[in-house]
Amino acid sequence: MQDPSVEMRGIVKRFGSVTASDQVDFTANAGEIHALLGENGAGKSTVMSMLSGVYRADAGEILLHGRPVRIRSPKDAATLGVGMVFQNFRLVQSLTAAENIVLGEKSSFWRGGKWRRSKQEEIEALGERYGLKFPADRPIWQLSVGEQQRVEIVKTLYRGADIIILDEPTSVLTPGEAEQLFETLRVMKEAGKTVIMTTHKMKEVMASSDRISVMRKGRMIATLNTADTDELELARLMVGREVTIRRQEREQTAGAPLLVVRSLTVSADHGRKALDGLSLTVCEGEIVGVAGVAGNGQKELAEVLTGLRTWKAGEIHFDGNPVTVASVRGAIDAGISHVPENRMKSGLAGRLGSVDNLLFKSYRSGEHSRFGFLKAARNRSWSQELVRRFNVKTPELDTPVQQLSGGNQQKLLFAREVSHQPKLMVAVHPTQGLDVGAAAGVHELLMELRGSGSGVLLISEDLDELLQLSDRILVMYNGSIIGESDHEQADRGQLGLLMAGIRSREGSAV
Repeated sequence: MQDPSVEMRGIVKRFGSVTASDQVDFTANAGEIHALLGENGAGKSTVMSMLSGVYRADAGEILLHGRPVRIRSPKDAATLGVGMVFQNFRLVQSLTAAENIVLGEKSSFWRGGKWRRSKQEEIEALGERYGLKFPADRPIWQLSVGEQQRVEIVKTLYRGADIIILDEPTSVLTPGEAEQLFETLRVMKEAGKTVIMTTHKMKEVMASSDRISVMRKGRMIATLNTADTDELELARLMVGREVTIRRQEREQTAGAPLLVVRSLTVSADHGRKALDGLSLTVCEGEIVGVAGVAGNGQKELAEVLTGLRTWKAGEIHFDGNPVTVASVRGAIDAGISHVPENRMKSGLAGRLGSVDNLLFKSYRSGEHSRFGFLKAARNRSWSQELVRRFNVKTPELDTPVQQLSGGNQQKLLFAREVSHQPKLMVAVHPTQGLDVGAAAGVHELLMELRGSGSGVLLISEDLDELLQLSDRILVMYNGSIIGESDHEQADRGQLGLLMAGIRSREGSAV
């Protein structure tokens, strides 16, 4: 029997009247990848935040390598060899990767070129050893999300961590970057590190971990060897009921064309061509899925359709009318709703409550304001009804939405967009960062929209999601649609090849 490197016993943490951790016991060993699995709001991040010094436990004890410890701050945790990589990275955008890694260290890095070079070489060698490549001399804002995450991991290793916690590490990564990350975790495991990963993605847990601990509603439900369990058992433990992962049944619909895009050419932020002669059609009562690895023009396509970005050439017709200028107001008035990729960056205002966030797109209407003054009481009861209907769990209507779990933030965003009874919903990665139960709720909402005759353009990197929901799947590569399949003929392997830019199984690249 291995001696555990981490033991947490009877851990309790309360936030006001909410018990986020209820007598939690948790152990992890050196040289293992231990996944902490659970729905959003199950308490995973809270438990790990106590191990990393962000929160202090109200009761219970923590032992590291068999010795009781008091962890009162992240600095204490770092001194004891515990490092945490958060879902939202803690990096200074204007500093280089190397500068971020040595930030806060009493070193001569900041004094002269010679020290600077030697530190940079040390950091690059450490990255090389664990398969974590990134340009150490570049500012953070120039790095991809995957590279930024590598900087965060190297930062914990550089500071001597032998217990490394990753909070939802793949929620911001492409499938390829996630695969690279798991390779790195295996190298860290072989080096004797303790790797703890909080997640709700069962496929990844099964592929990468040695043991799995499952949390539900603030309690530790079970700890299992990965080899002795399967996805269905994990789903049942996570949500407390049987979860079926299968294709959504649907009535056949033959609606009229709603959105018609022809030969669309669009430039990205830095002048490169993001969309190159792209054409597609979405009909009423149809879910059209767009598959593709991030960075192939999906973001720009969504922005053009929702009025956030202008286009250079091509035509857009919506609901029988030509669209001539990019206008967010015009898109909203025409009946286009948008669930953006990053809900907290461009979907919701984190410091405001539910009422304000629900009113963002409709506060000018006669239903919600009169002579420029908002109808406070009416808007509040309207918001209360939406929160109830969409099952958004929030302590109060005025609770800042940044304090809600990811699933509840997403449900609130959907409540706002669906309340407009849109003709077209443009949904970008709508279940990214959501657990099984919350994702199922989002899927039901999309199917309801389809059933009511609305069109849905579903942009996702999750092939399982696209195969479950879509009537047709289009594959985007390098700003063009390079393949199309209806749901009957959709083949997972073929779609995967197309996403990589390979047109046939013989391997001819696009």
